[in-house]
Amino acid sequence: MNYREDKVSGNKLSILGLGCMRFSRNMAETERTILSAIDGGVNYFDTAYIYPNSEETLGTILAKHKKRESVFIATKLPLIMCKSSDDFDKFFDKELERLKTDHIDYYLMHMITDSAQWEKFRQWGIEPWIAEKKQTKKIQQAGFSFHGSHDEFIKILNAYPWDFCQIQYNYSDENYQAGKDGLKTAAAKGIPVVVMEPLLGGKLATGLPKEAVKLFSRADPSLSPAAWGLRWLWNQPEVTCVLSGMNTSKQMEENIQAAKNFRPLTDAELSVYKEVVAIFTKAYKINCTGCNYCMPCPKGINIPGCFAAYNSSFAQNFAVGMQQFFTSTALMSKKPYSPRLCIECGKCESHCPQHLPIRRALKQVSGRMESLPIRFILSIARRFF
Repeated sequence: MNYREDKVSGNKLSILGLGCMRFSRNMAETERTILSAIDGGVNYFDTAYIYPNSEETLGTILAKHKKRESVFIATKLPLIMCKSSDDFDKFFDKELERLKTDHIDYYLMHMITDSAQWEKFRQWGIEPWIAEKKQTKKIQQAGFSFHGSHDEFIKILNAYPWDFCQIQYNYSDENYQAGKDGLKTAAAKGIPVVVMEPLLGGKLATGLPKEAVKLFSRADPSLSPAAWGLRWLWNQPEVTCVLSGMNTSKQMEENIQAAKNFRPLTDAELSVYKEVVAIFTKAYKINCTGCNYCMPCPKGINIPGCFAAYNSSFAQNFAVGMQQFFTSTALMSKKPYSPRLCIECGKCESHCPQHLPIRRALKQVSGRMESLPIRFILSIARRFF
């Protein structure tokens, strides 16, 4: 495994970290994945209070195999759930209980979007709260995860003496949110940068258009699209650790090998990314990462599923997209969860880290995937099911 130094603490972090948001529902498979990660040299594990069963699963497996001291745990204070300063301890203590530990190595203020949000929590006393937790060693390093504009990222970065930060960053849009400039600004301040969504919710691993996959394969047939995505990030020395949501042992083994064998990219290889981005941008219409923060929908609409099917109808072909759409919306059932059911309440948009215009996008999906001819065919088909 390759490691990079967290210059604030002196810790050596594996360049590949395990993102624990999308653990397999199969506990045995999850256990194998976590142990494979540790055996392969991965020492940074990122979870969060709001990831379903994630903290408890990670804590249970680490305790069972006595691996707690072998890894750095990163988890997050769910700011969107905090109603007052009393909630800081309530959530933090629960996280310690779930993770079966007495301290958190890397603790993040979860999903900060702008400086006004941080100012609200500052007025609630978040800064002395962090200071007390660091003094008692319950929090080792304090940071934040960011989902907002570049300018707001810079404001947050300068608003507090952070120990590290976490941003969304990948080769499909290097100027999105904090972007490349934000990465370099943080690194120039000596702050480690952890990267999330390096493969855009898996789209840069398994959802690339065929033409893009062929370009990567011609450049180096031994590397998967996922490896190409990770290598682009590791090629930038400002990136300390890249999180990957590996939920199978196979994915784990593949990405660990990519991390172990990483070497700087050549100019010819860098040019391949530009061609791939051009193809990808043309094929993908809705930039959804499938994080599920928008869920549940009051009307039961599978929002990420609808967007994934819509994108596949362009990136793969219409038949593949429709097949996914049928599955994600139960369209053949008597009570389908059609995007046409959207009541435009806006709840989903208020929780979306990507700030997507979800209500408008659902209309786009319905217009393409539920055209009048398709709805007519379905109405006939349902009579036979």
